[in-house]
Amino acid sequence: MADLEIFRKTLGNMGTNCYILVNHDMDECVVFDPADEVDVLKEIFDTPSFKLQAIFLTHGHYDHIGAVKALREAYGVPVYASKEEDAEVLGNLEVNLSAMFGNAVTLQADEVLRDSEELEIIGTKIKCILTPGHTAGGMCYYIEELKSLIAGDTLFAGSVGRTDFPTGNGAKLINSIHEKLFILPDDTKVFPGHMDATTIGYEKVNNMVCGL
Repeated sequence: MADLEIFRKTLGNMGTNCYILVNHDMDECVVFDPADEVDVLKEIFDTPSFKLQAIFLTHGHYDHIGAVKALREAYGVPVYASKEEDAEVLGNLEVNLSAMFGNAVTLQADEVLRDSEELEIIGTKIKCILTPGHTAGGMCYYIEELKSLIAGDTLFAGSVGRTDFPTGNGAKLINSIHEKLFILPDDTKVFPGHMDATTIGYEKVNNMVCGL
């Protein structure tokens, strides 16, 4: 088993959780949702033990993508995002909410991911789980080796993501959680886009928003 570890950095004015998955055996890492504060992240990725290999996005809202362009340019790494439905979110100031909050940003992914696709990177496998609802193309990432889920704004501790933004859909979000996430092992650690971590088992019993 690889020596894997997940680190959290909470960044930006929305308190967005950015996660760094590192393989200590290889001194390589990937980052999920680099939200903001490029200098903070570059300080990490400039160290020899955190060589950045890729950027993964759970969805295209502005508070999850603020540092993407700078990191892609600085390290020459690809940006992975979900299927075509979230391309509109990434590429439209109104849809990704950056026009509303005065921090205009748009971008395009380098690699488009599909539901159930598995990527081999930094010595482990990352499974892509399409979870529409918060946005049309929301994507969660499951690292089986760590029994860990990078959930973005799909599932929170005791709550779920908002669905009143463009391309959001409440019924689809609840369906995504029930059919795609609650089938994972109960001891799966859930790392959400905001607030604290939880587990699948805890949310199945205690998350009243999901209607269980």
